[in-house]
Amino acid sequence: MEGVRLQTENLAVGYNGKALIRDICLSLRPGEIMTLIGPNGAGKSTILKTIIQQLALVRGTVYLNGRDMARLTEREISQRMSVLMTSHIHPELMTCEDVVATGRYPYTGRLGILTKEDREKVAQCLELVHASALADQDFSRISDGQRQRVLLARALCQEPEVLVLDEPTSFLDIRHKLELLAILKDMVRSRRLAVLMSLHELDLAQKVSDWVVCVHGDVIERQGPPEEIFSADYIMRLYGAARGSYNALFGSLELEAVRGEPEVFVIGGGGAGIPIYRQLQRQGIPFAAGVLAENDLDFPVARALAVEVVSEEAFRPVGDAAFQRAAVVMERCTRVLCPLTVFGPVNEKNRLLRERAREAGKLAEA
Repeated sequence: MEGVRLQTENLAVGYNGKALIRDICLSLRPGEIMTLIGPNGAGKSTILKTIIQQLALVRGTVYLNGRDMARLTEREISQRMSVLMTSHIHPELMTCEDVVATGRYPYTGRLGILTKEDREKVAQCLELVHASALADQDFSRISDGQRQRVLLARALCQEPEVLVLDEPTSFLDIRHKLELLAILKDMVRSRRLAVLMSLHELDLAQKVSDWVVCVHGDVIERQGPPEEIFSADYIMRLYGAARGSYNALFGSLELEAVRGEPEVFVIGGGGAGIPIYRQLQRQGIPFAAGVLAENDLDFPVARALAVEVVSEEAFRPVGDAAFQRAAVVMERCTRVLCPLTVFGPVNEKNRLLRERAREAGKLAEA
């Protein structure tokens, strides 16, 4: 266990002594973010609450810096591990500075009196999370995003080696999600902090995590680096999704395609067609797309949303065969959209498709 900050060995978690998830074996190292993903109700929060001792172990051992946590005092644990859970705290008549200062209590005497050095730590942690301006504000009157930053400052004020967070980005807008995760990533790099958290946002989990743990059924079904976990087929299976698709390249979800004979043909490429594909899908209009290189930015979205996609092999100009296939499909459509304004040697045949659509009176403004 050398170099491991947090480790679970044959851990089983659940309620009233009944195991819901078994054989949980995790190893979290300094400078690493480990993220639990999985469907709602899979037990991600149950695992975290057991690790931080909010729930009793059903079986197994949790080690903190190589020591059995069951043998550590609450003070010893709080000097090494900080926790930020989803449940809101409602401190009465406390400023944000007061809330952050509670993170120093593991280091104060019995009376909880803060020293000058403790106050300096509080100020430093508020600055780290870009919340210095909130110091004197009433904690109960700030926004959810500001509250999460203040609570993160409190957690950092404990000077932990391990930080445990349960869905820290829930209820935050895009700006505050990105700010919070950027701060976490900075702490991981600069302080070699070890972070264990759960996330619902797959796109964020894919981008921020060093190690991903998939909770499914009564076991940890799979774990590994995000490059091994986030494949389209596996994510759909993990979440039991029968409709729509998951795009592993973009880390995004797409709704299912509108079925039926294509009414619109979209001549796209280079990302220009993506907004049109999604607009047509929202409007319930079946469409076809082409000619797209199989490595084109448009291609995975078109494949997810279009009734039919005419494609060409990657790194090759659009050939005669693909052009003829596209022309046949386009002939069946009543309308053609072409968001492209620039053509070159690679997609010259797409320019010819546009001209054919114009001559047939089918070309509409994209």
